Amino acid sequence: MKKIIILGSTGSIGKQTLEIIKKDKNKFKILLLSTDKNINIISKQIKTFKVKNIVVTNQKKYKILKKRFKKIKIFPDFKTMDKKLKVKADYVMSAISGIQGLRPTINIIKKTKRIAIANKESLICGWSLIQKELKKHKTEFIPVDSEHFSIWSVIKDFQKSDIDKVILTASGGPFLNNKIKRNVSIKDAISHPNWVMGKKISIDSATMMNKIFEVIEAKKIFNIELNKFEILIHPKSYIHAIVRFKNGLIKIIAHDTDMKIPISNSIYMGDNNQNFIKSKKINIKILNSLNLQKVKIKKFPVIKILNRIAKNESLFDTVIVSINDELVNLFLENKIKFLDISSKIWHLINLPLFLKFKHQKPKNLAQIERLNEFVRLKTRSLSVISQKK
Repeated sequence: MKKIIILGSTGSIGKQTLEIIKKDKNKFKILLLSTDKNINIISKQIKTFKVKNIVVTNQKKYKILKKRFKKIKIFPDFKTMDKKLKVKADYVMSAISGIQGLRPTINIIKKTKRIAIANKESLICGWSLIQKELKKHKTEFIPVDSEHFSIWSVIKDFQKSDIDKVILTASGGPFLNNKIKRNVSIKDAISHPNWVMGKKISIDSATMMNKIFEVIEAKKIFNIELNKFEILIHPKSYIHAIVRFKNGLIKIIAHDTDMKIPISNSIYMGDNNQNFIKSKKINIKILNSLNLQKVKIKKFPVIKILNRIAKNESLFDTVIVSINDELVNLFLENKIKFLDISSKIWHLINLPLFLKFKHQKPKNLAQIERLNEFVRLKTRSLSVISQKK
């Protein structure tokens, strides 16, 4: 039986991972699940999969769950779990959203043979630290973001020097064919036409910040120069990546808008069973109308940020992630408008206060966490103050 750990089991990726495992339960044993505060969902998961180890990071919810399940181990944080739980998993899904997922991701690497990481922020802000742990513990890494899994699938048997161009596709989100009004509602901003996702990633898709993050992430994990990346609009989200090689070949990865495809491939990779997901027929209708388009800067001004990304590993990547995270939070709190996200992020990343981090490399986890906290506080104070004026 494959031993499984899921960090962030109550989120979208975590739940889909468990849905895949549920269909083949006799082949898996769930060693550990974690959540911040969704104890009702994780209670059902505990019963369904007979899980004996749980992490609940919200202290109020931790106490409630501890009273609810007295015969299993429930930890109040990852540090306590790390000390007391001595296991070696076959597979970890790291799906805790935000930079708060970075520390648990780094610390869990030593406990598994393979780790699938769905957390963009962890890979962007802490890739050098993650890579160091992967090498130290000889842990296999698989990216499960649909675009990065697609790129990885195409280039894993090629040399970096063989690659001429990597194209990431963007759906354009809910406003591709609609005028973005000043008073965009939260409901409209999170109504993605193709994917069912959480609020944060849906808003990032609507502004196209998710593609900025995906370029940074791909540049790091595949060690490909920034100038080899391009973003194209593809409204149907059927094609996830296009790679052009120097030998003239162009490879395209297409699949339905279903995250279970990259997730299940990351779980079953190397197994003899290749019939782990019901594959739909090739969608000829979509292939005959791919409708690839250049990104219009006027519609998606955040695309300019590609010109500000540091070429080498730097703390500036953490700055960009932290500013965006806080601006999205402010929008969800109705403290800024949707259009303010794009304008304010451009303004803030160009402040000398933040630009200086382009020349500083990440040294350790604590440094990244301190910077994230500092940037978020500054972003909130500067954005809310300017909003009131």
